[in-house]
Amino acid sequence: MKTHTLLMPLDMHLHLRDGVMLENVAPLTAYSFSGAIVMPNLVPPVDTKEQLIAYKERIMAAVPNDYFEPYMTLFYKNYDRAFLESVAEELTAIKLYPAGITTNSEGGVSSFDIEEMRETLQSMSDMGIPLCVHGETDGFVMDREAEFMSIYELLASNFPQLKIIMEHITTKEAVAMLDKYENLYATITVHHLLITLDDVVGGMMQPHLFCKPIAKRPEDLDALLSIALEAHPKVMFGSDSAPHPQHKKEACGCAAGVFTAPIALQLLCEIFDQFGKLDNLQAFVSDNAQSIYGICPEFKEVVLEHRPFKVPQTYAGVVPMYAGETISWAIESVD
Repeated sequence: MKTHTLLMPLDMHLHLRDGVMLENVAPLTAYSFSGAIVMPNLVPPVDTKEQLIAYKERIMAAVPNDYFEPYMTLFYKNYDRAFLESVAEELTAIKLYPAGITTNSEGGVSSFDIEEMRETLQSMSDMGIPLCVHGETDGFVMDREAEFMSIYELLASNFPQLKIIMEHITTKEAVAMLDKYENLYATITVHHLLITLDDVVGGMMQPHLFCKPIAKRPEDLDALLSIALEAHPKVMFGSDSAPHPQHKKEACGCAAGVFTAPIALQLLCEIFDQFGKLDNLQAFVSDNAQSIYGICPEFKEVVLEHRPFKVPQTYAGVVPMYAGETISWAIESVD
């Protein structure tokens, strides 16, 4: 069988939730990844030092037997410099959500007034704390990310030394923006490398493919594939794996989020192998992230094998992408 080895895989955008859900899903990521950037949009959001430390402790308690590092984030508010200095050693980045734009983001930013944000963003820049951004406006759903490009330009030009991560990009406009500013970077999900809006609602609606930002057009998918497959040094893998209970996905008012954590590496191997780019997967899934964030993850060697793998219908009550379907790569071993 053909095999492929990945060293220290990293998921640079992950939702672990809390409580029972955390206990159920955290081990699934910790099994095959060395570390992950953990999102702070709990209820209430993680926005104090005490909450940050306590959340990390709960994550580590859920994965006691795995070598796994949760890279912690704070929910963006206009923090003062003194607070940021007090918490800097505990966090890896700060995550900015426009208010109400996605799950549990009601307390996010409602005005991108640079002067109101200056102390926080300049302090982050001086201290080397990256800013991760969910980049969508509240406009027409297919245009929300493209409309947000002007805000990225505003942030990048006013704070040229601040590392800004455009999270889970989905459009050709975001791909083009990467080369306009030296301080802009991006994460790309595995599901946005596989699907367009047609897969979500072109026939019967597929609730387990519904996410925010929503999958876009074929030309957008092609643009994402072009930079991911070449392992562009400014892009990195971030699953945006977002677990919801089955009853909240298969319901009126379907919750947004695609759950890919247990099969992300397998699907990435499938994609990169299909295009003859397996040699570039290491950079996309680890090396670029280490360079961009300046992190050194726990050693982990994941061997994947080219053989059929039937995706389970659920993982602890959470339905994954491609549930019940057969994919072409499987995890053989983790050391």
